Amino acid sequence: MHWDIPSPELMREWGKTLGQALKPGTLVYLSGDLGAGKTTLASGILAGYGHAGRTKSPTYTLVESYETARGPAYHFDLYRLEDPEELDMMGFRDYLSSQSLCLVEWPERAAGLLPAPDLHLSLELCLPDHRITLFHASERGRACLPGDD
Repeated sequence: MHWDIPSPELMREWGKTLGQALKPGTLVYLSGDLGAGKTTLASGILAGYGHAGRTKSPTYTLVESYETARGPAYHFDLYRLEDPEELDMMGFRDYLSSQSLCLVEWPERAAGLLPAPDLHLSLELCLPDHRITLFHASERGRACLPGDD
């Protein structure tokens, strides 16, 4: 299953629709090359989930935390992860709970150490569009996916 998104604005809107449908306790992986739209999609997801403020990329901090009316949301960017064991040192598993939404960019950088996601979306630039491809969805994840317009 895939979606072709023609602009960053529509990528954010698609993410917002997805974010509105996500439930606390959901784990979402976002894969793709640099510039594929992962952070733009994450920003939309966070807005749809209820975060009203500005979002920023966690490239240097590895994680950004957001409080929403629906509970905490965490946005991870593992691009600069030097060693997957760093996840244990930062207490990654403590962020995973039935009350929090977790978005993880570059999950392949911690392959084998992360739990299975509810949604694993891969993004790629397929000019003139960005393409989102579904790699994996649990029952919980499938129930949240926006329709294919």
